[in-house]
Amino acid sequence: MHHLRLDAVDCTLLIACAVGAPPSLLYWGPALGKNVSGDEIARLALPQGMHGVADVALPLSLAMEAGLGHPMVQGLAAHRAGKDWGSLFRVAKVEPLPKGARLICRDEQTRLGLEYRIDLDPETGVLRIASTLTNYGATQLDLNDMATACLELPQSMTDVIGFTGRWTQEFGRERITRMSGSYVRENRSGRTSHFSYPALLLATADTNESAGEVYGLHLAWSGNHRLRVDTLTDGRVVASLGALLFPGEIRLAPGESYASPEIVGAYSAQGISALSRKFHDHVRTKLLRTEMRAKPRPVHYNTWEAVYFDHDTERLKDLATKAAALGVERFVLDDGWFGARRNDLAGLGDWVVSEDVYPEGLGPLVDHVTALGMEMGIWFEPEMVNPDSDLFRAHPDWVLGAEGVDQIPFRTQYVLDISRPEVADYLFERIDAVLRDHDIRYIKWDMNRDLSHPGGVDGGVRAVAQVHALYALLDRLRAAHPHVEIESCSSGGARADMGVLAHSDRVWTSDSNDALDRQSIQRGASFFLPPEILGCHVGPAHCHVTGRRISMAMRAATALTGHMGLELNLLTEREADLVQLKSAIALHKQHRQLLHDSDIYRLDTAPHHLASGVVARDKSEALFSFCYMWGDQHVLPGRLQFAGLDPARNYHLTLIWPDAWQAVKAPSLIEKLDLGGAGAVFSGAALMQAGMQLPHAQPETCLLFHLKAV
Repeated sequence: MHHLRLDAVDCTLLIACAVGAPPSLLYWGPALGKNVSGDEIARLALPQGMHGVADVALPLSLAMEAGLGHPMVQGLAAHRAGKDWGSLFRVAKVEPLPKGARLICRDEQTRLGLEYRIDLDPETGVLRIASTLTNYGATQLDLNDMATACLELPQSMTDVIGFTGRWTQEFGRERITRMSGSYVRENRSGRTSHFSYPALLLATADTNESAGEVYGLHLAWSGNHRLRVDTLTDGRVVASLGALLFPGEIRLAPGESYASPEIVGAYSAQGISALSRKFHDHVRTKLLRTEMRAKPRPVHYNTWEAVYFDHDTERLKDLATKAAALGVERFVLDDGWFGARRNDLAGLGDWVVSEDVYPEGLGPLVDHVTALGMEMGIWFEPEMVNPDSDLFRAHPDWVLGAEGVDQIPFRTQYVLDISRPEVADYLFERIDAVLRDHDIRYIKWDMNRDLSHPGGVDGGVRAVAQVHALYALLDRLRAAHPHVEIESCSSGGARADMGVLAHSDRVWTSDSNDALDRQSIQRGASFFLPPEILGCHVGPAHCHVTGRRISMAMRAATALTGHMGLELNLLTEREADLVQLKSAIALHKQHRQLLHDSDIYRLDTAPHHLASGVVARDKSEALFSFCYMWGDQHVLPGRLQFAGLDPARNYHLTLIWPDAWQAVKAPSLIEKLDLGGAGAVFSGAALMQAGMQLPHAQPETCLLFHLKAV
């Protein structure tokens, strides 16, 4: 076999894998006819030489190892005491798999094996690549760097879209024109990070949400990473993603292997929203547990912004009673219930219910919550410890650090080395005891600092081991308590990747409950993650992060389209706002199946607007959100051109949120067509191609439109 060919519904993948030659990506793009051979594509790609460079056109490979001799890109670097650094991997064997193949490569000179597992889902076109390096030599191998794979992509992909941000500003997008040299994003925080989301897009200059070619690559990994797009001197483009390794972190004894994180990739010729739909399908069908997918996502109430560390059982019971009356289905007790945790200075690590705050234990509160028909949830931050804790006083050697270097102050807490079996056992036993003693169905699993110096007690780096230990601990708890759902939270959205989602059920998208921030944050997260796993909460009228005051109508509309929750003091909110909130919760439940199991369509709009929708797979129903973020210089805001509908069907169009809404100056189209009441019927073609004239609205207004095929 000279070429591995994998075909999906809308794309074809060709890997050059002739025995004795380095493997490389030959073609990945629009579906090729069955009459097109790999040899034909290879001949069309024959390069030429040029003066001033090597006399032969240097081949590319999936590893871009040193033995290739490329002056610009190196995807794998390893050595044995300064020798055996020049590996050149050649295919030894190709083993077919149900949806792909295993490429087994060897370098007999440096005595290394490199294996690739490649999988292309024929129904969605989602590509998965993982690689494993094995030391077959007689002495230790130091692995300095290893990209999971290096993929040559078309030179027509001129734009790179990266994802960045900070605490409370996650999932920001940056679109730049690809330049000569390298686009590089590196993360050494020990977690997925706020500032370098492990994914990127490559697109043509005119690609938008609904049209154009785009490739998406996501590294399913919750730790340090490096993402690169290299434009070589000959114009070829190579994208590579992999874990970022510290010096000496991966040292392979004879016979040992290192397995890379998986790359999840997809190609679309119909724009970025179509690409996102592929990633959503992958998360839903390959990562999330089937039994949790089948269950409606309960509306949350989280206690954090209502009480912070001021826990009082009777007050919490009052909040639970109020929440249940609004239609809430899950009550989550946040930080402050354990040990000496009266503030964020003490108690982390001591996972025992505080007798000072809960003299009768958590039982009375849990019983009250469950008697109201709600599930009980609870907060943990297992990977962390406060210096002021019984755990740290007993085991100061359990924390990560660097010898001779002071701990970097970070939220008054250190990081436990959970890769040590005794540490993982302690955490499992403590969490297991809480879950066994109480009817708890949900864990908010938090992680609130970087791994600044991820060194173990032996002086070696434990960053990669820490991530694997996290996954193992999550799996151990899920095996012991399969009915318990786990949310991945990390100072908001700093651990919301496809690696952790194979071991959890939902992510906390951001610590900002400011609805304006959340509109953009949730949109960015939706590039890769489906709405039903994005925690989206209604915060207080006065946001403690931004200081803004935002209406309940806007806050509720923003939270309603994801996994809806509440995080505000229900005992002090205005009664009129609570009435409106109850209405929003009922509306969310009414449309929850549509919101959580449909196809996403983000719309391209003016910068001061944000719009997106979900459309049922059979095109029978849709719900679109249109948000006026800030003021408009025009009297008429333009038209809302819906997407994803069936042009041949008619749709009943209604404005379902806010209740009884009117334009700034009525009558607008909303009033004239009675869209807030009986509604009106239009063809899918008219709604998509001509679009609906939008009414003029105040900034910080979000309108929700429902469409039902008739």
